[in-house]
Amino acid sequence: MTRKIVHIDMDAFYASVELRENPQLRGLPVVVAWDSIRSVVVAASYEARKYGLRSAMSVRRARELCPHAIYIAPNFMLYREVSRQVRSIFQQYTDRIEPLSLDEAYLDVTTNHKNIASATEVARRIREDIFLQTSLTASAGVAPNKFLAKIASDWNKPNGMCVIPPSKVQLFLQDLPLEKIPGVGRVTLAKFHRLQMKTVGDLRQRSEWELSYHFGRYGRRLYELARGIDLREVDGNQESQQVSTETTFDRDLPFAQLSAPLDAIAQKLWDQLLRKRKFGRTVTLKLKTASFRIVTRSQTYSNPLYSLDDVRQAAAMLLDRIELEKRSMLYRLIGLGVSTFAEVAEDELQMSLL
Repeated sequence: MTRKIVHIDMDAFYASVELRENPQLRGLPVVVAWDSIRSVVVAASYEARKYGLRSAMSVRRARELCPHAIYIAPNFMLYREVSRQVRSIFQQYTDRIEPLSLDEAYLDVTTNHKNIASATEVARRIREDIFLQTSLTASAGVAPNKFLAKIASDWNKPNGMCVIPPSKVQLFLQDLPLEKIPGVGRVTLAKFHRLQMKTVGDLRQRSEWELSYHFGRYGRRLYELARGIDLREVDGNQESQQVSTETTFDRDLPFAQLSAPLDAIAQKLWDQLLRKRKFGRTVTLKLKTASFRIVTRSQTYSNPLYSLDDVRQAAAMLLDRIELEKRSMLYRLIGLGVSTFAEVAEDELQMSLL
């Protein structure tokens, strides 16, 4: 049976929530970010995007492109609350929900709680419910699989919907630019272009062997995507693979001054782990130099880390593993994460925390 998959993507979610809370700012270029040249843009309103602003851009660059933009500090507690509202709307239609982040999710509506035969109608009603209950807009993609649904949700943004019926999949893909494939970045795109491929139609002309030769294991995946094949199910049981936090310094710091900020983010990370009740065995340290070079160190332990002292000690040991030649560099960012989560019974957890 052909699946009916809907991908819902909230429109400029963080910025839209802030504009809802501050309606006097509507129509103005609004940026969600901490007001520091060392920060990065969390989200930008569509008015700000007209100036080239986008998420993950440095605030320094954003200020150059749009000096008159209005900055609002992120309020993730509010965003999570709105996200829960949207999730409750999804649950009225299906239990098969796979969140990708606070503002987007896959839904399998092949069968649904309201017995609506048309996935297009399900998507329309969900978008309508979201607007009525949150005053926010969402875009939707409707397709036979997750790959196509995600592409479709971006097709008519903002506040739009795109439907790719099974009979139109090959036609839709034929002239689709390769950069529209989720996960294709600048490096892969440049390689496509060197191989004289610009559209999915071009990709479809290559054999599985040829794609595997040029792209390794990813070649098999590209061969299938070029034909609209994606057998992944909507997985409502996916768990976060890592809990992490990081901080960008107001000024570049020498290696000798990293211990204090590392201790601070260890505390912040531990608070997150406690709140989510997740305890892992792998600790990863991330450093970014003043020249934007990434340095990482990781260690996996036989038992989960059950205390703040454990996390701090593991972080300090990773910092000690940084080579001497890297200790003469200046650093702009430090991050810490925990992964490889353990299945822990509640009584065992309580004893460990005590």
